[in-house]
Amino acid sequence: MSQLTAVVVHRRRPEACVRTGRLLRDQGVDRLVVVDNGSPAGDVAAVRAGLPGAEVLELGRNTGFGPAANAGLTRWLGEGPGAGQWVVVCPHDATPEPGCVGALVAAAEARPRAGLASAEYGDGDRLARPVVDRYFGGILGPTDRRPGWEAAGHPHGTLLLARRACLAEVGLFDERYFAYCEEADLGERARRAGWEVGIVWGAVVRNPGMSSEVGVPEYLMLRNSLLLVRSHFGRYPAFIRFTMAAWSTARGVLRPDRRPPFWHLRGRRLAMRDFLRGRYGP
Repeated sequence: MSQLTAVVVHRRRPEACVRTGRLLRDQGVDRLVVVDNGSPAGDVAAVRAGLPGAEVLELGRNTGFGPAANAGLTRWLGEGPGAGQWVVVCPHDATPEPGCVGALVAAAEARPRAGLASAEYGDGDRLARPVVDRYFGGILGPTDRRPGWEAAGHPHGTLLLARRACLAEVGLFDERYFAYCEEADLGERARRAGWEVGIVWGAVVRNPGMSSEVGVPEYLMLRNSLLLVRSHFGRYPAFIRFTMAAWSTARGVLRPDRRPPFWHLRGRRLAMRDFLRGRYGP
């Protein structure tokens, strides 16, 4: 395996970031690029101290997951093939289990047209394959879960692997998404360009939990899924998705017992409003 770089997106979680970086190094990552999204100086210092030799890019503000990852990916791509053919991308609290990175790279290298791959997201019995639906956007679908590579609609964002040639052809994360759904957009673009996208069963990564403020995940997921559907499938599927979102919001108001996790009324209202206004980004 040639040189392997990992781009880790960090914001205000230095202990988690150091743990993730060390796990990646233990699994064969040669180079760590930590992109910091406006953390306090003390947090950045803790990351530098805990991960000596890591390159830390300070962006000075919270640009979002996709834009921050792009900063690290742009540096890596600009260095040319000598910097390696593969790059790992993950958030600061990804926890790859032993052998995860090696299994991911081995499965992808065995497929000449593999462009994007993700680790299996370990979450108890909730094991599913990432797919892109024309009405719902990036969702999880059924799987046979046989060991090794399985075709998927997009890579799971908890830990993904990208081939240099694929990113050079289809581009990086669309920064309008800020966070959530950007990996689904990237996967859809890669598949339409003829690259294989897959999930590697047996390469397991875990993610301790969500740290966003209340309402933020709901806002971003709904707004961005509407953007994703309209961008790749057109206005009619987007209209259907919007109508379903409005109906489920009304149902959540009338039937609180039917609300899904992270349901947040103001977040949903703002998401639908901003989609109609074409307001994206942070």
